[in-house]
Amino acid sequence: MMSEIKGARLSTSTWALHRTLGVTYPDTPTWASIGADATYGRGSITLLELPARIAAMGIHTLEIVHFHLPSREIAYFNELRAALSEAGVELFSLLIDDGDITHPQNAERDLAWISGWVETAAAMGAKATRVIAGKAAPTEEALKRSIDGLMKLVQVGKANGVRVMTENWFSLLSTPDYVRRVLSMVDIGLCCDFGNWGGETKYEDLAEIMPFAESCHAKCFFSEDGAPNRDDYLRCLELAKAAFFNGPYTLIYDGLPEDEWAGLATEKAMVEPYLPNN
Repeated sequence: MMSEIKGARLSTSTWALHRTLGVTYPDTPTWASIGADATYGRGSITLLELPARIAAMGIHTLEIVHFHLPSREIAYFNELRAALSEAGVELFSLLIDDGDITHPQNAERDLAWISGWVETAAAMGAKATRVIAGKAAPTEEALKRSIDGLMKLVQVGKANGVRVMTENWFSLLSTPDYVRRVLSMVDIGLCCDFGNWGGETKYEDLAEIMPFAESCHAKCFFSEDGAPNRDDYLRCLELAKAAFFNGPYTLIYDGLPEDEWAGLATEKAMVEPYLPNN
């Protein structure tokens, strides 16, 4: 049985704090993890310290990107669970940020790699995991490969009690039509990211897929001086409200000013009116 999914709430992702964490543990289908790498600097806190920090600012749901995990050993997961429990933070999702199940030559290799991470999501206690539907251009052949691969990943998720989701990300799911076609063929959830689509039809396109969303990456764009694009962000939040969105609003800060906590606080203030009892 799948884990209980709560209603609308504030969440954040380790990607929103990648400079705060600094260190990553790169792992891709082409080569296994080589250990710690100061990809974004040395960082100021560890992943185990993160739950308490986000709880202190009123965020009690977390998504973890796969390359922020320093270990896949059960002993480390026990430490992580303890840190989450003590802080009162829900581990919603593991974000699997690599792999291409639509690759003409490497699809099976990548499918096996992603499947291993879906199993890891279960082992660490995540309720869900987000996978990439494919990086290929949106052709009928690529769509078929994607659907076939996603069906297999969903079965891995179901066998491990984890809800598998995908996202409106990369070329294959760059249009509402392809998103709907995947969702109509596969029992898979959708993470809708405000910032992945643009152009003149951005809001119309997001409005088409938002009713299917089980999670939302609430990404706001910021200018170089740290000013948020409030008009864009609030319009996206209105689309979520109109669609009766009832999942985690995962605050994603990726602005140029390096104060990630300030960026999250700015986003949080704009999202809070869209939560229940506000």
